[in-house]
Amino acid sequence: MAAPTIFYVIAYDITSDKRRRKVHNALSGYCSWSQYSLFEGYLSDKERVALEEKLRKLMDEDEDSVRLYPLCAGDLEKVITLGSEPPEEEGPLIV
Repeated sequence: MAAPTIFYVIAYDITSDKRRRKVHNALSGYCSWSQYSLFEGYLSDKERVALEEKLRKLMDEDEDSVRLYPLCAGDLEKVITLGSEPPEEEGPLIV
């Protein structure tokens, strides 16, 4: 039986271009890039903990911020999207 997953919206504000690229690449290995500085996707508890550990190593916790917002199925059904298409990835990313 597969581990239960929760849908997360993950937003980040990283001050350094180098760290921002590394955080972006790390998140790309777990979730889908939906808007600039925003990812979303399903994570198991094990995946979330692994991602949190990876992000803590990449960011400067005194300057940067990453927020993980869990959404229940009921909330996910109520999401309203307006406007343009999601951003396109810039070439292949190797995680």
